[in-house]
Amino acid sequence: MNARIRLTKEFTFETGHALYGYDGLCKNVHGHSYKLAVTVIGTPLNDPSHVKHGMVIDFSVLKGIVKSEVVTPFDHATVLNASTPHAALADQMEAQGHKIQRVDYQPTCENMIVDFAARIQKQLPDTVQLYALKLRETGTAYAEWFAHDQ
Repeated sequence: MNARIRLTKEFTFETGHALYGYDGLCKNVHGHSYKLAVTVIGTPLNDPSHVKHGMVIDFSVLKGIVKSEVVTPFDHATVLNASTPHAALADQMEAQGHKIQRVDYQPTCENMIVDFAARIQKQLPDTVQLYALKLRETGTAYAEWFAHDQ
């Protein structure tokens, strides 16, 4: 069997951010309950003697990658653009014991999903490709990333 199969695993995490220079309420530090759906594609392993026979990737392996690259660093962190005056805010908050994630981009949902795609892709086995990501920032707003669009 050489079928290409897509697998999706979902994750949730809480993250704060602020958009430097933005003209609306999101210029203030605030947070979201993010939901991230990670879809990979590949051909199931066809080796009856292998413990992973029939799998594209073990869901626990995918979970480990996404947790280490996205969930653990971003959960309950405040994401701030380190190349803006928010760098000073990040330093102050960190000095007071807050978990800070410094990034080199405006931490919008759109830019975060691109960052997450790069982080996840570099950890996937060669036999599996990242197919799509869906990052839900609120119950009614999300960004999507598709490999075929890149």
